[in-house]
Amino acid sequence: MRHVRHIQRENSPKEEETSLVGLAGRITKKRAEFRRIFLPMETLLSRLQEIFRDDHVNTESVRAALQIYKSDPEDWRKYARFDPYKYTRNLVDEGNGKYNLLVVCWGPGMITQIHDHTNSHCFVKVLKGEIAETLFEWPADDKEAPLLPRRQKKYGLDEVTYISDKIGLHRMQNPNMVSECVTLHLYSPPYDQCQVFDEKNGRKANKCITFFTKYGVKVDYRGIKEGRPPSPEDCD
Repeated sequence: MRHVRHIQRENSPKEEETSLVGLAGRITKKRAEFRRIFLPMETLLSRLQEIFRDDHVNTESVRAALQIYKSDPEDWRKYARFDPYKYTRNLVDEGNGKYNLLVVCWGPGMITQIHDHTNSHCFVKVLKGEIAETLFEWPADDKEAPLLPRRQKKYGLDEVTYISDKIGLHRMQNPNMVSECVTLHLYSPPYDQCQVFDEKNGRKANKCITFFTKYGVKVDYRGIKEGRPPSPEDCD
């Protein structure tokens, strides 16, 4: 019996080019399919508005919407405004008065005071870098004492965390001393004041909350865009 030897024919340069074009097309298609699986920012905003049509806040639905959205700097770069001396709160959406959606920008090592959330729901999603959260118990009303940390945890890219006053107080920090961090925050209902707490003795004070930018435009508290800044009397 004679054995026939099969010789594999090499592709011509034109065939190779056609093959590469086909491969590039398939990759582009897969990327588009992958992108459709996850929500772009515009779709996220629409989804949140749908969720908040009801007066009752479904925290699991909000969390799910935030988790499905995968961070894309092209979506949020226009809102990401940094200050070299403090973390910044940049308004993305006022949510028809039912919630505020913010992009918060943290320079290296920047940290919040220990604070509550004025009986609001608070969701945080990491868009860039890493954020560290420390939970604290509420202080006793009848005596001064150091606040006790209950839990410390770090959250990485696209992870979501949630807190309310029923859970406790918290403090957030960019733990990286070199790189920046960007987070997406949703507060419902919105609020413009909260309480901050002294870790050493549990004493509390009212604090007014402002925005660094609104819809990508710097807020001018000298009266040009936002009117006068809150006075101390407003926070009593």
